[in-house]
Amino acid sequence: MESEFIDYEDQGVTLEGYFVTPDKEKRLPLVLVAHDWTGRRQYAVNKANEMAALGYAAFAIDMYGKGVFGKDGDADFNSQLMAPFAGDRALLRGRIGSALSAAKALSGVDPKRVGAIGYCFGGMCVLELARGGSDVSGVISVHGIFSPGDVPNEPIGSKILCLHGHDDPMVPPEQVLAFEQEMNEAGADWQMHVYGGTAHAFTNPDANNPDFGTVYSERANTRANGSVANFFSEVFDG
Repeated sequence: MESEFIDYEDQGVTLEGYFVTPDKEKRLPLVLVAHDWTGRRQYAVNKANEMAALGYAAFAIDMYGKGVFGKDGDADFNSQLMAPFAGDRALLRGRIGSALSAAKALSGVDPKRVGAIGYCFGGMCVLELARGGSDVSGVISVHGIFSPGDVPNEPIGSKILCLHGHDDPMVPPEQVLAFEQEMNEAGADWQMHVYGGTAHAFTNPDANNPDFGTVYSERANTRANGSVANFFSEVFDG
């Protein structure tokens, strides 16, 4: 594996992504990895490494700015970091669009085969990538937020996979249903995998706060990993 941290820009804001590839001499499919509400920390880096282990070049994006990170256990602070993007989807689409452009220009990347995966807040980000009509083969939301903003959708060409815990208090059933209806009306190629008895942040081993609704599930995480591998194999090689 070869990896490095890379600075890039969006509207005058310096951001720092993490790039990793199993073979920099080859033009490999690219997977963007969008972080949770605490920023591009080790969890996002680990997920990028997992994508590289599947044989892809991976770029863990930065939505907040270089050196800007959330705090464990501080929901109010983390919410303040996420809120500008949740409330302004044009800002969000622009920020993740800059990450996409920066990553596609990297050596060892096939810019015609691009996917994205996002966790929690990052799930919202990659769904907006699809809603914005970006030229991305497929996106995966993992315990992500489904609610749309007030920016109209562009034609959705990306395949979409959502991996969701049924007991996630941050995404109630009515939000799931509304998203499914939205995707149907858009004519999107979408899937929804719902894991019973599973809360928010089920892929994060450090998630252990039942009162807040964030609980790691080894069973759901294993199932999710299999679905992620199958989905990207389909969109890149199918």
